[in-house]
Amino acid sequence: MKEKILTTKKRGMLALILTVLFEIGFIVAFIFGATQLDTANHILGSTLLVAGIFLSCIGWIPLLGLRILQPEEALVLTLFGKYVGTIKGDGFFWVNPFCSAINPAAQTKLNQSGDVRTIDAPIITATGTAKSVEIVPKKLSLKIMTLNNSRQKINDCLGNPIEIGIAVTWRITDTAKAVFNVDNYKEFLSLQCDSALRNIVRLYPYDVAPGVDTTGDGVADDGSLRGSSEVVAQRIRDEIQSRVDEAGIEIIEARITYLAYATEIAAVMLQRQQASAIIDARKMIVEGAVGMVEMALDRLSEGGKVELDEERKAAMVSNLLVVLCGNRDAQPIVNSGSLY
Repeated sequence: MKEKILTTKKRGMLALILTVLFEIGFIVAFIFGATQLDTANHILGSTLLVAGIFLSCIGWIPLLGLRILQPEEALVLTLFGKYVGTIKGDGFFWVNPFCSAINPAAQTKLNQSGDVRTIDAPIITATGTAKSVEIVPKKLSLKIMTLNNSRQKINDCLGNPIEIGIAVTWRITDTAKAVFNVDNYKEFLSLQCDSALRNIVRLYPYDVAPGVDTTGDGVADDGSLRGSSEVVAQRIRDEIQSRVDEAGIEIIEARITYLAYATEIAAVMLQRQQASAIIDARKMIVEGAVGMVEMALDRLSEGGKVELDEERKAAMVSNLLVVLCGNRDAQPIVNSGSLY
């Protein structure tokens, strides 16, 4: 289905004025015909009377073709089941009054901006009670909208369950494809976002893991969901775009809005991260302590100020490492005797 833009239909004000003038003319003809029934021109009066009544009854039909559009809105029109075109842009339009607007996603409610809201219009029933009727607009919004799907639980490439959520920024670029190529373009987009998210997330580990190829080139890399969020988001965006081209939708951006381990393994993974952080910290402390001990021995031996044999050096190294690597403040002990 190819989109066809109707560019010559912005004649709403002209159609409204002409319809009102014709209605006034029909009423005048009706009144004039009624006054001529008892005169010599009763045939003309009868004709004008009948024509005025008939035309007044059907003269309101052209008013059904009036359409008002706000900026970045569109209407997809069909005439007896056949697609006739799309009107876009702001203005007061007049179209064939027998055309009907089509929007299969008008009543679809998703967790996104730009959803069409129904309007409750009260009517009076035959019993005199008021009843609200939902009036659903058939306009398609061409504005940029954001879809925020619910969080999903997905296994990463290592099999760890994680919870992840994304926000997808999108807009309609082809109204005919959006309306006719898919049953409901909003639900279609939501399902394709979930499917694309699963396909991409399962290629990455949550955090950097050795021996994992995330790019498909056969070489292990440092890609991860936590550390490569920009790359992952771009791949998710490209994956969704390839799936929704036939629906006339453009994916502008996809962003990860929530990322965490699933609750059943979150505590264990937190302990793992804490252990890794402690090991890294201890490694840095030991490296610094060894350097300080080496510096102390070198300074003491400079110029022959202090002569230490191997046993005294070993004892000094042991004491310094205990003091520097301990997680508590050292308690100094003064040795007044000999080491031997």
